[in-house]
Amino acid sequence: MQLYNTQKRQKETFNPIDPEHIRMYVCGPTVYNFVHIGNARPAVVFDTLFRVLKKEFPKVTYARNITDIDDKIMKAARENGETIAQVSERYTEAYAEDMASINCLTPSIVPKATEHLPEMIDMIERLIAKGHAYEAEQHVLFDVRSMENYGELSNRKLEDMLDGARVEVADYKKYAGDFVLWKPSTGDEPGWESPWGFGRPGWHLECSAMIKKHLGESIDIHGGGKDLIFPHHENEIAQSCCANDADEYVRYWMHNGYINIDGEKMSKSLGNFRLVRDLLKAYPGEVLRYGILSAHYRSDMDFSQKLLEESRDNLDYIYGVLRDEQAVQASECDVKNLAGYQALLDDLNSRQAITEMLAIAKRLKLAEAGDKAQLKGELMAMASVLGLLQQDPEQWFTQGGADDLAAEVIEQLIAERLQARADKNFARADEIRDDLKAQGVLLDDYRAEGGGIATKWRRES
Repeated sequence: MQLYNTQKRQKETFNPIDPEHIRMYVCGPTVYNFVHIGNARPAVVFDTLFRVLKKEFPKVTYARNITDIDDKIMKAARENGETIAQVSERYTEAYAEDMASINCLTPSIVPKATEHLPEMIDMIERLIAKGHAYEAEQHVLFDVRSMENYGELSNRKLEDMLDGARVEVADYKKYAGDFVLWKPSTGDEPGWESPWGFGRPGWHLECSAMIKKHLGESIDIHGGGKDLIFPHHENEIAQSCCANDADEYVRYWMHNGYINIDGEKMSKSLGNFRLVRDLLKAYPGEVLRYGILSAHYRSDMDFSQKLLEESRDNLDYIYGVLRDEQAVQASECDVKNLAGYQALLDDLNSRQAITEMLAIAKRLKLAEAGDKAQLKGELMAMASVLGLLQQDPEQWFTQGGADDLAAEVIEQLIAERLQARADKNFARADEIRDDLKAQGVLLDDYRAEGGGIATKWRRES
């Protein structure tokens, strides 16, 4: 298995710390609003890696955190007249629902920042004791100059890394690049008691504390978007290595690329955010997942209506093949023998894996009867590791939104149409077909096993 290691800037053979137990951590969302499609990309990417790792190793522990204390949450709570707990709990639940809708498995562990304050305080105390952090005006800051190789992950020199970084310029800092481990809370701001007064932790600290508690001082894989390389992941390394006296914090750093919207970088200032929840109103979750996986995870990708329509068309094709071959019993298949799976072992090349899956579907459609069981087994095995084709084909073609014609009504009209045909009332039969088509429902007549005419239906894409 080959993975691209951001820290080494090259693909490397995956050599885990303990082959009997793989440990992976991925940065999750800050829960102050519904998540956008950019938040969904790492969830889908590392969910797919999770599925692959479970095929390759006997035990995999996958942690994806929830940041439930943050200035953005506090702002949302003030604006809504709520507590931060009410805001964070609502959007944590919404995030879980949205990720389930795009077929992401529940991680092994979903730690929350607010549940790890003792661990964070303990880590700060150790950093102070070892001379890597200092207290100033009720703040505690990490002294970046105390770490010899600070900047190694982002490949930045200490004197250059302030350029373009969001750092708080404050008189109490020994050096402008020093980052906050603890800061005071005032007025109605939420906080916790600590040796440095009533306050709350800095953002970078939570991941280090949660990894140490749940996964250990060193882990195999740490993932997230490439926007987190600096300063977040750089600061994680500094905290953890210095607090734990560890030479290795993460063996393989993996980062996914950005998502652009219709050719432009997704940003609040441009107003082109695409919330997962809004996209799910127009497209099934598998369409979003297929679209994300159709690009290599390390590349920036353009998330557009064209991509979504192409993804739905391809899924329609594959589900159509499965619907035509519902009578075929899929053979057992070792997915590891498939070219698509081998592509995933090559730095999680999901783009090639999807291409191979689509090719299997095309072969299944054209195959002789004796070959169909094997090909269907290959298709379903490949789809499982990609988190696709999780629905019954009939359900896929007949699912609808809240404003769509109900399936029960459609079935009644189809029955009425078949009766009209039997009565040779072809005008009424054509009228029903046309009315359904006008409401986005397409009919497909076929000869049933008994010799009569039957009808399948699907919603128009």
